[in-house]
Order: sequence, then C-alpha cells, then structure tokens
Amino acid sequence: MGIWKSEWKPLVLMAAVFGAALYLPAGHPRFDGGVSEALHLVRWYAREHVVLCLLPAFFIAGAISVFVSQASVMKYLGPTAPKPLAYGVASVSGTILAVCSCTVLPLFAGIYRMGAGLGPATAFLYSGPAINVLAIILTARILGVEIGVGRAVGAVTFSVVIGLLMHFIYRREEAAKVRAAMAAPPPQAARPLAHTVLYFAAMGAVLAFANWRRASEGASFFAAVYEFKWVLTAVSALGLGAALVAWYGLAPWKAVAMGAVTALAAVLVPSDQRVPFGVGVVALAAVASTSTDELGEWFEASWGFAKQIFPLLLLGVLVAGALLGRPGQEGWVPSAWISSAVGGNSLLANVFASVAGAFMYFATLTEVPIVQGLLGSGMGKGPALACCSARSGSAPRGRAVWRKQD
Repeated sequence: MGIWKSEWKPLVLMAAVFGAALYLPAGHPRFDGGVSEALHLVRWYAREHVVLCLLPAFFIAGAISVFVSQASVMKYLGPTAPKPLAYGVASVSGTILAVCSCTVLPLFAGIYRMGAGLGPATAFLYSGPAINVLAIILTARILGVEIGVGRAVGAVTFSVVIGLLMHFIYRREEAAKVRAAMAAPPPQAARPLAHTVLYFAAMGAVLAFANWRRASEGASFFAAVYEFKWVLTAVSALGLGAALVAWYGLAPWKAVAMGAVTALAAVLVPSDQRVPFGVGVVALAAVASTSTDELGEWFEASWGFAKQIFPLLLLGVLVAGALLGRPGQEGWVPSAWISSAVGGNSLLANVFASVAGAFMYFATLTEVPIVQGLLGSGMGKGPALACCSARSGSAPRGRAVWRKQD
C-alpha cells in the first residue's frame, strides 16, 4: 500500500482519461458536428487572419516595448503632463499593442515606474487589452463595424473614467510624485518623437490596408481604397523600410533584399496576395533576428508576444468552434440556450453577458471567436458588445500591481 501514497494522483488521472475515452460520444450527430465545426473554424482563422492580422500585429507589439522611450512616457503620461493630454494618450496608446490583461500588467508597471501618473497608467491598463490594433481589426472584421467601433469607444471612455477615479483615490500619493518629478532632471529621448510616430504610422498603415474589407454598395471612397489596397500596402511597407534604414540602423542592402523577395513572391503567386505578404513578414523577421542592435531586440520582443498569444488563440478558436459552431451552424451548445439567455438587447441580457464576460479570462482575441459563435447562435449585438468589453477590462487587477511598486 505504500506505493499508492505517492502514485494515487497519476492513477486517478489515468482512470479519468480512460473513462472519458470509454464513454466518448463519438458517432453522436451533435458531438461529431461540434468537432467538425471546431476544425472548420480553425482552418478559416488560419486562412483569413493569421498572415494578414496576427503577424504584423506581433511586430507592432514588440516595437512598442522596445522603441517607446522614458522621455516620451514622462512628457505625455507623467504626473506633470496636462490632464487632457495624459489621459488622451493613455486611453488610445493601447491600439499599437497586441496583449491580453496578464501581459499588459507588466507594461503598466513599467510605464508607472518610468514616471507615468497613476491615473493615465490605469487608463492605459484598462483600455490596452480592449483596443489594441489587432483586437479592433479582428472585432470589426469578424463581428461587424458597429461592434468594433462600439468596443473601441466604450473602452476609451471607461478607461478615462476609471483612471480619474484612481487618481482621486490616491491623490496624496500622486501629489508627492508630482513634487518628485518636478525636482528630477528631464530624461533624454533616444530619437526625435516624429521618427517614432512615422515608424509606427507606417506599420499601422501596412496592417490597416492589408485588412481593408470590400465596402458595401454606395461607399465609393472605401470601395476605391479596396481596389488599390495592395498598392497602398506596398507603399506603406516601403515607408517602413525607409524608416528602418534611416533611423534604426538597417543596412540598405537588407531592405532591398526584403523588397526583392517580396516582389518575386508577388510575381510567382499573383492569385493569392497573402503569399507575398507573408514572405515579406518572414523576410523582416529573418533580417531582424540576425541583428545585434535594436532590431534584434525588436524581433525578440515580437517573438515573445507570438509565443504567448498564438497557441492560446488557436486553442480558443478550437474550443469556440466546438462549443458554439460557426454562424448558422450549431456546435455542442444548442442555439436555443444562447437565444434564451442573451437573445435580443434587453437589460437582463446585457447584464448577464457582462457578468459572464467578466469570468472569460482568456488570451486577447479569443473573445472574438467565442462572441462570433454566440452571435451565430442568437446573441444580440448589445450583449455581444457587453461581453467583449467585460472580458477585456483589466483595471481591478491594476491596483494590486501598483501597490507593489511602493
């Protein structure tokens, strides 16, 4: 009997796995349908969103952690910065991140240690997971423009409100921080702010134009942009390459080589623009990964985000497909259950979706396929937006992290 004192846990685990396999409902129409829906949804995400959305967004997330200087943080988020400027910058700066609540916490702690005021830092903490550029693009593209815009506006608005509340609650500590900041010498920026802004603007333009959707009838401007989306994407990529050469130490011949292999891929595979786009991203990764300067740090940070987010995102898509199916197709959870709980836009449905969303603690973006499945099963747009907003908010965890900095 002595051996079972230390081996009972593996035995119980093996027995549980065996029991699950023994009574696996394989062959049951709903179970088999859920498995099929999970695989279909994963394939659809891999084809439509990984190359054009995820890959460039990982580079943007890595860039913000490497190229944003302490001087910029102090100037725009510091305790002595004008309040409209500080809260405005903090509430929208998360658009260039691709992180979830657990990852934004150390970034919040980092900018707070670099001198950001508690109110603006909290606004950044709350809005970051909800309005990062990848979440906005995917939400608008998959769940619709209304929900995408509503999510961004709601996150910005509530982040400012929560940040102001935190500043008021800890106003004495913030007053002491203001006095310390005024006595300290101003930090020096590594490069002009305009260079950093143009660099991020070029990356954001590549992501935005590559994911530009075909407009509905009558929207002439958006339709015209769609017709030239890949030309605009290429021009934005050229601007990014020029910025890397001029300000970030990239050798000109490497930039030319990246452009050449991307153009060659476009000529060889003209029918699928995802191929040259993916080749260009891989070429950039190859060049940055072999660098020993800031570009190498940029790749390491981007790779860290990719390792953390990508597996969890695909797992979330797989689970969402199995449980909820695709729009118009049922998974393991009957659509009638979803419609009865969160169908329509009633107050009760919105409250239920908000409370349920608060417990959906997943990697960023996994809420998108889950809500997509819920919408396909009968969820109303109001509860869908409430669920997205509740899932991405992370302000309650910020206070504990901030208190540890004292």
